[in-house]
Amino acid sequence: MVNNNQKDSSLPLWPEAAQTLMALMHAQGEVARLSEREQLFSSLLVSVNAVLWAFNWETRQVLYVSPAYERIFGRSAGLLLADYNQWRDSIYPDDLDYAERSLAEVLHKGAVEDREYRIIAADGQVRWLSDKCFINRQDEPGQPVIIVGIAEDITDKKHLETELQRLATTDVLTQSSNRRHFFECANREFEEARLQGAPLAFLLLDIDDFKLINDSYGHPEGDNVLQRIAECGRGSLRRGDLFGRIGGEEFAAVFPACAPDMAMQVAERLQQEIQRLSFNIDGQTFSITVSQGLTSLKDEDQSLDSLFARADAAMYEAKRQGKNRIISA
Repeated sequence: MVNNNQKDSSLPLWPEAAQTLMALMHAQGEVARLSEREQLFSSLLVSVNAVLWAFNWETRQVLYVSPAYERIFGRSAGLLLADYNQWRDSIYPDDLDYAERSLAEVLHKGAVEDREYRIIAADGQVRWLSDKCFINRQDEPGQPVIIVGIAEDITDKKHLETELQRLATTDVLTQSSNRRHFFECANREFEEARLQGAPLAFLLLDIDDFKLINDSYGHPEGDNVLQRIAECGRGSLRRGDLFGRIGGEEFAAVFPACAPDMAMQVAERLQQEIQRLSFNIDGQTFSITVSQGLTSLKDEDQSLDSLFARADAAMYEAKRQGKNRIISA
């Protein structure tokens, strides 16, 4: 017979075993959730088109760099973790001083969010980065200074900004400066010349009988004439001279640091290049001439408007005298 009062040692201790099993199942669940979170975090890092990085300021060692580094820089993350100069050497030479100086500013500012500089990727392509960084402060004394940041590839944005700037400052037809941009630059050159006591010349150019060209050969051919005039301007003027289209068939130029006799030589060279132009449409050949008004900075000139007015009057005098000439005032 079995003594019911005696415990059967073959039976498990159910409460203790259940608790242990539940603890194991909970631990496995936590491990699984942790693994899921790590996988999610890794997936997010791979998809982000920006480089997350951490840098030990004292040892000059990159402690962490996200997967986007290899996509944007085209270089090995392992080599970067071994040698910080992999990043430094990839910076565009003209931007290196600024990139290093702005990084050092984080030590006393705590954060720097307006850093933009160029890098040269492994394939030779120049890319723009917006590289924000801040100090990961530690409460404990003696802890290393760790700078963390995020470097975003803004190359497309920079290209768009450049194109918008070009459209805002350039005459679409002739690819010369438009009126607003030309006079902005001309006024700066005027102020600089006055400040330095340097010579400055101002030129106005108007195509002779341009309406007749449009009426005889059509507006597309008239546009071609304007484009060829602009090409002559870019080819005949000196480096540093300004040239722009300021009206329908009217162009202007500013010659910084140019004495009156040299300015006349430049104007004559431009005149000759334009006279050499030849146009052919439907078997008909024609050429063009221009009238130019030229003036130079005088002691009494208080603004660019004075030079503009004199050059304008001289240009109309060239028209009255028979066109195809340069009048100096």
